[in-house]
Amino acid sequence: MAEHEGIFPTFFLSGFECSTFDWRDQGRRNLVEETRHAEHADEDYALLRGLGIAVAREGIPWPLVDHGCGSYDFSPLEPFIEAMNRHRILPIWDLCHYGFPDDADPFGPDFAERFAAYARAAAEFVVPRVRGPHFFTPINEITFFGFMGGEWGWAAPFRNTREDRFALRLALCAADIAAVKAIREVDPEARIVHIDPLVLVVPPADRPDLADEAAHETREDTFYAWDTIAGLRHPELGGSPETLDIVGVNCYSFGQMEFREQGPHAALPPDDPRIEPLGDLLIRAWERYRRPMIVGETSGLGDGRPAWLADIVEESLAAVRRGIDLHGVCLFPAVDMPNWHTGEWLHNGICDLVEEGGDLRRVPFEPYVAELRRWQRELNRVTELDEDPFSDPVDLGDIVAAAERLRPRTDQNWH
Repeated sequence: MAEHEGIFPTFFLSGFECSTFDWRDQGRRNLVEETRHAEHADEDYALLRGLGIAVAREGIPWPLVDHGCGSYDFSPLEPFIEAMNRHRILPIWDLCHYGFPDDADPFGPDFAERFAAYARAAAEFVVPRVRGPHFFTPINEITFFGFMGGEWGWAAPFRNTREDRFALRLALCAADIAAVKAIREVDPEARIVHIDPLVLVVPPADRPDLADEAAHETREDTFYAWDTIAGLRHPELGGSPETLDIVGVNCYSFGQMEFREQGPHAALPPDDPRIEPLGDLLIRAWERYRRPMIVGETSGLGDGRPAWLADIVEESLAAVRRGIDLHGVCLFPAVDMPNWHTGEWLHNGICDLVEEGGDLRRVPFEPYVAELRRWQRELNRVTELDEDPFSDPVDLGDIVAAAERLRPRTDQNWH
């Protein structure tokens, strides 16, 4: 038996892009449909099994299953549940991935109650149908959702002010906390993964007067949602460390940015001396909450995917040496996804998608797969799932031992 058992059956996780936002010039979108994940559910989960990945983030499309007045139709989940059960994959259910029903108002007084009722119904549907332990992410990336829907107007509710961003963020936090309580009324042992970007914002070199605003985004805005869910802010909402539960930090190269007064900030180029080592950012989150952590999403782009994976794991191991309780790294997405703005394929998945005969063929990016295999060997992890991947939990002692053996150092070199 492992001395320090991991929360998940494998250290490497993955997932599928499942946004259902109402996009500013395109209406309701469904990224599961755009990537043909439903039609390829069995193939997609077989891919993960063959890669030794037993955990996948999977979405429940709130706008599509909630028919109003307490009526729900969860039948669209059936192909995913059948596939994940067949291939022994454990889901982390995303209940709101940027999308809410057309008749729901996140600024309205009944939004939290409606979301909690939906969360309870979703848990009642999936818990009996998938083996436990059961994992949920109530609202994905509350902080980023606040920006894209509250200040930038990319998606519903199409607001465009800083004040609206703050109001949307707080409303989402309130709904999230209510949902956690509802889920645990169905399954008191349910684990919750709260996902948000881990970012750094610096002032432009020629605008030192913006240093305080940039620092506020790095040190305060980044953590506001997690703080609220943990009960460190707005305690009247009922947050607590147990509600926060597992902290999932999303790590992308564009998460280190130069402050812009209007619109999204500008990503720092890889050679920018202002970049901070990811390991230092991980430590910052760990010291704030001291809760179990995962890298909730990460991926490189194009040919840079293998080098990015190496960098992420090295930085994560460096942070493990400094004491963080890291339970996994989620390679997201498993299959490619489109750029939300242009529709072009990002080439950030374990598999690329090739348009062929009206379908989207899954083509593994072999250098990325090879790098994953290398790290599975380094960390003493399985490379393919057996008949019962839940029988042998991850021994986090293996991760600590690898960190001590390899002794990686944090650095500013983002591949």
